[in-house]
Amino acid sequence: MSSRLCLLCAALAAIASPAWSQTESAVLYRCPGNDYNNTISASEAEKLHCKRVENASVSVIRSANPPASSVTAVPTAVPGEVKESPESTAMRARASDSRRQLENRLRSEERSLSRLEAEFNGGDPDRRKDETNLQSYLDRVARMRSEISRKQIDIAELRRELDKLPSSR
Repeated sequence: MSSRLCLLCAALAAIASPAWSQTESAVLYRCPGNDYNNTISASEAEKLHCKRVENASVSVIRSANPPASSVTAVPTAVPGEVKESPESTAMRARASDSRRQLENRLRSEERSLSRLEAEFNGGDPDRRKDETNLQSYLDRVARMRSEISRKQIDIAELRRELDKLPSSR
């Protein structure tokens, strides 16, 4: 099975790039670091300590990432000067937008809570005209208590979310 696969790979390599075909004019050199090259002359190969590859089926697959030697150097920053990448600037902008939105929501929830507590009047809210019996009044008081506790939980969650975000400068 593997011998048929090797033959298939060799045939595909010969079809895909004629320069790699097994002809007399195509000479393949293996240089240190497993670098295969067919574009250098014999004298260049000797200088680079490359060895000629004879009658070998070689498949070359280029990687998506360039080798480390061809990566361009990142310019260094001058001391005292801070350079920021566009990604960090965008992340900081999103964080400040999120912080601003959470702070606005927190303020509105706190205003709503203060209105509810003022209406609740410490557990003794004013009776309405439509509350003719005591049970309807007690039901409204219970609803107000649960709504106040929900608001307090929401405010606590918003404060926790604000604490997670980086502080704005």
